[in-house]
Amino acid sequence: MPVSTHEVEQRAKYDKYLGGEAMCPYRLVLEHVTSRWGVLVLIQLLDRPYRFSELRRAIGRVSEKMLTQTLQTLERDGLVHRDAQPVIPPRVDYSLTGLGREAARQVRELALWTEQRMPDVERAREAYDEAKRA
Repeated sequence: MPVSTHEVEQRAKYDKYLGGEAMCPYRLVLEHVTSRWGVLVLIQLLDRPYRFSELRRAIGRVSEKMLTQTLQTLERDGLVHRDAQPVIPPRVDYSLTGLGREAARQVRELALWTEQRMPDVERAREAYDEAKRA
């Protein structure tokens, strides 16, 4: 199938950014989405909205500071919606935006692939380590 001029231009732009001259917007968003905590937040929020404390428990082993930073970054990128309700005590719920759901589905597919292919990865690691020892 022929590739449009627009697609060629977009790929060239994408390839240039991956080359790493400067920190480009594409690369930054990719880092946010695929960061250790970004991946886990996105996948978890696919199920339903969460309050901060329950999201932290669901993810596990993430500091309050790191989860706060991750949520703020994903919110700034338009992937997470923060709903602060004016009640006492304060209630804040986090959910995915439409864009966030799209990204989360992609990340979840990668996570599922990783889980399914882990035996192959382990075999490759063992073969690599064995070859290095020899």
